[in-house]
Amino acid sequence: MKKTVMTVGVLIMVGLIAMLTGCGKSEKEAAYRQVSADEAMAIMESEDNYIILDVRTPEEYAERHIPDAINVPNENIGSDPVAELPDKDRLILVYCRSGNRSKQASEKLAALGYTNIVEFGGINSWTGETV
Repeated sequence: MKKTVMTVGVLIMVGLIAMLTGCGKSEKEAAYRQVSADEAMAIMESEDNYIILDVRTPEEYAERHIPDAINVPNENIGSDPVAELPDKDRLILVYCRSGNRSKQASEKLAALGYTNIVEFGGINSWTGETV
């Protein structure tokens, strides 16, 4: 009987520790989600209140970008909220050239408190319209 009570006690303690320490995804993994360019295109077709964020340089943006995308270079995203993105809960679809800067920008935006970030890689894999 004592052994059973002790085992139950240990199991309860392990469960409590697991809950308090947050088993599962790290904050960085949970801060934004990654999808393919095709999945991003499907989101754009099904949603209507989103921002497409191009985090490349102004020169890259001027050469070719997704229609209606706004340009805020990754290098300009720092420790202050982004003026062009006043609503931290709005859906923001982030891309760059190949996917590296969009991941960096998504992490920085999440650290700033943006809550609905979808990173979809680079324009190099985009099959949709560009201007």
